[in-house]
Amino acid sequence: MSDRSNSTVLWIAIVSALLYALWRWYPGFEAGPPGPDPAARDAVPRLVTPRGDLAADEQSMIELFERSRDSVVYISTRQQVQDLWTRNIFSVPRGTGSGFIWDDRGHVVTNFHVVQGASEATVRLADGRDYKAALVGASPAHDIAVLRIGVGFKRPPPVPVGESTGLKVGQKVFAIGNPFGLDWTLTTGIISALDRSLPSERGTIEHLIQTDAAINPGNSGGPLLDSSGRLIGITTAIYSPSGASAGIGFAVPVDTVNRVVPELIRTGRYIRPALGIEVDEALNQRLRSTLDVQGVFVLRVPPGSAAASAGLQGATVSRDGSVAPGDVIMAIEGRRVESVGKLLGLLDDYQVGDTVKLSILRDGRDREVTVTLQPGA
Repeated sequence: MSDRSNSTVLWIAIVSALLYALWRWYPGFEAGPPGPDPAARDAVPRLVTPRGDLAADEQSMIELFERSRDSVVYISTRQQVQDLWTRNIFSVPRGTGSGFIWDDRGHVVTNFHVVQGASEATVRLADGRDYKAALVGASPAHDIAVLRIGVGFKRPPPVPVGESTGLKVGQKVFAIGNPFGLDWTLTTGIISALDRSLPSERGTIEHLIQTDAAINPGNSGGPLLDSSGRLIGITTAIYSPSGASAGIGFAVPVDTVNRVVPELIRTGRYIRPALGIEVDEALNQRLRSTLDVQGVFVLRVPPGSAAASAGLQGATVSRDGSVAPGDVIMAIEGRRVESVGKLLGLLDDYQVGDTVKLSILRDGRDREVTVTLQPGA
């Protein structure tokens, strides 16, 4: 027998000896599955270890949810579609969202995009009751809509209203809503940033609250609360490549809500304060790039407008077809204006009839003009 064969036989013997030793002396190494332990036939559930009191922050969070839950609603919408072959009209589910009780007259506040394009909406209360809702009014520019339901008895409590002017980055916030149809879900986080701007298909929404509280599809329209359970915003959007929460959510601040919602209840629409000028975002961007001027270019000042009364000047066209830029609005009450959306957002902090001071650029010189705001279109 060769040396190589002898070596192979030796290794086989060694491995066999090790396996035998493991089988003989290691109690867990058995041939076949272990059977029941005869000594454990009287096994019973283990005694529960007493938990003790909840931590103070846990208890306060539980109490906040229990106080606020009944003020939050689940909104489902339907849309009418027509069959191309039969011409029959069907009502099909469109989507779901969240909302909250605004007052004791059955008004419910939600996002405009939750009900946009829907032919009907149903509001479900926390106690399981369903009500058909009527659209009272909407402001697409603020992504706010008001519905109304006919609650005859056991009316749910309106959510307490806070304010957004004193909010601080790092402050705890709580969101209650219906993400992915999972009703009355509580998530928590902090305020990550303030005064954010978010472009949308309906224009730029200004002064948004940014939060890392988990906000997902279905949370839209639900309340964002502070640690006292007061409304500080409406959850309205998320920034996410995947469509789910990525820790960046946005809420319309309650100061905007408290200004817009009463107007929607009274008149069905919100009339924005305006300067009475004509502007255009796309053209404004081209002029800023060409002339290297940061601001909003006044294109036209209609006769009889508030801007005309204040002496603002629009662009002029000479006989040879050349265009001379008019006034450029640089700031409102000292706050910089970089775009048309920013201009509209800053004006929205005021009311029709308020007087504002504009910093403008005219013929290369800085000027100040005072304008009394008029109703917008």
